[in-house]
Amino acid sequence: MKSRTTREHVAVEQTWNLDDLFSTQEAWDAELQEIIDHLPMLTAFKGTLHSGAENLLACLEARDELVVRAQLVATYARLRTSEDGTNPQNQAISARVGDAISALNAALSFISSEILDLPDGTIETYLQEEPGLETYRKSLHELLETKPYRLSADTESALAALGEVFSAPYTIYNRGKLSDMTFAAVRDSQGAEQPVSFALFETDYEMSSDTALRRAAYESFSQTLANYQNSFAAVYASEVKRQTVMSRLRGYESVTQMLLQPQQVTLDMYHNILDIIGTQLAPHMRRFAKLKAKELGLEKLQFCDLKAPLDPEFSPPVTIEEAGKLIKSALQVMGPEYAQIMETALDNRWIDYVDNVGKSTGAFCSTPYGNHSYILITWSGNMRSAFTLAHELGHAGHGILCGQNQAYINFRPTMYFIEAPSTLNELLLAQHIMEQSDDPRLKRWVIIQLLNTYYHNFVTHMLEAQLQRKVYEAAQVDVPITAKKMSEWKSEVLANFWGDAVELDAASSLTWMRQPHYYMGLYPYTYAAGLTASTAVAAKIREEGQPAVDRWLEVLKAGGTKRPLELMKMAGIDMSDPQPIRDAVAYVGSLITQLEELFAAQEQ
Repeated sequence: MKSRTTREHVAVEQTWNLDDLFSTQEAWDAELQEIIDHLPMLTAFKGTLHSGAENLLACLEARDELVVRAQLVATYARLRTSEDGTNPQNQAISARVGDAISALNAALSFISSEILDLPDGTIETYLQEEPGLETYRKSLHELLETKPYRLSADTESALAALGEVFSAPYTIYNRGKLSDMTFAAVRDSQGAEQPVSFALFETDYEMSSDTALRRAAYESFSQTLANYQNSFAAVYASEVKRQTVMSRLRGYESVTQMLLQPQQVTLDMYHNILDIIGTQLAPHMRRFAKLKAKELGLEKLQFCDLKAPLDPEFSPPVTIEEAGKLIKSALQVMGPEYAQIMETALDNRWIDYVDNVGKSTGAFCSTPYGNHSYILITWSGNMRSAFTLAHELGHAGHGILCGQNQAYINFRPTMYFIEAPSTLNELLLAQHIMEQSDDPRLKRWVIIQLLNTYYHNFVTHMLEAQLQRKVYEAAQVDVPITAKKMSEWKSEVLANFWGDAVELDAASSLTWMRQPHYYMGLYPYTYAAGLTASTAVAAKIREEGQPAVDRWLEVLKAGGTKRPLELMKMAGIDMSDPQPIRDAVAYVGSLITQLEELFAAQEQ
């Protein structure tokens, strides 16, 4: 029987080392207090930004210095909560830092307001007069673009002070999911009892070759979700209402327009991802579902069978050490600078692998400016975990290169670009494994791993995004967001995509409860956007070799100095054109065709 342990009993060597952020809780406390004490030095600039370029530069530099320190403090609190959300001390420091960040944002809101109140042309004059402001050129221009949607200085300050309140839906969602939910134990095909948790289901049982265990775990998991559906819907409705009200207060045409503006993405680019992948990928994925049902000997593929392994006998367990060596070898193509980042991350406890009570589900990488990356995953001992690790290391490599080459203000590109570096690492890992052998079964296995990557980004997250689109369209005309509505919309999205290839039960409509991405704005569709770009980049690396790698490294180092379309054009990809999306979908179709042919050849 599997068991889940509490955080204090896990193997330390399989956890991240947060001492690299703050060596003690006392050091964290002291830094938080210093940040609060330092605020008056910044607010002393209030009412002076019209006095000249030199004063504006001094203010912006002082702001960035304090914000960088605050983000390190906030990152520590977030990571502590992520490793164990049930720990009262972690909950307490999360609340404390939330209050402090809200106070900081409120105190600093005058900067944007005063810049926007400057007469037209003043910023251009300042840029000419003060060379030091050149670093801020892009951010200043982007701030000026928001001028039509800004409220009064007092209102902006009040809204910033309510930051902790506005983030409450996400906090409540995570507390309910990680601290309050319990799941009935189930039995596997051998009759052994197995515990069920969010993490165990999503990283293990959902991909189990044991059909009895997989389906029983799904039933247990879904029963608990159903018990919380009305509470979770109310929490999410609060998040959507907040966004809707804010978009109206600011004068946006829609919530979608407001959420896309900071991503620097057009409505056409957003809809292209959802519409082209949604319609053109569906026939390919239905073929994949039917192939899976046939090979697994299932009369009908149920929704809970979608992630079942196609060739479980050729899916040996993978240790953390083996995965690390494989990933390092695969990413040598990126050159010594990038390879060194991977080496350091894997060897110096940047990664939290263990499963424990209260740990966040899924996986993420956090790279605070001025420190290294921290990766959270739950290691399940299979190749899917290795690909997840490669993915998060892609975020780490990107974040470290940005931090080493850019000032804080130009550190991060927009969300639209953010998933391209991570998914490229997955594609390079698959390509590396494929090159190791001519064995048809190995090739088949690698294609299955690749399809898992495309499934995650082009199916799971894309269907999340299609549901989001329905939610925001409804919110725009004041349709109430309820559990019943959420499940109806999710059921419709799934049915439109899978057709008759997958048997959809009532529980499948509850998958809207599983992902935190709905609380992160229009994030889900960016997974598909990133994988579309990385598919094209991977092809260029195969075709061109070093020149394509060199271009990509320059893109990674550019950070947020360019808009996402410009970054992708640096790599040779034009995402304003629908063609890369069509090409990526066609590539997925070709992988499924190869898979069908390889299974057919085995049967002959």
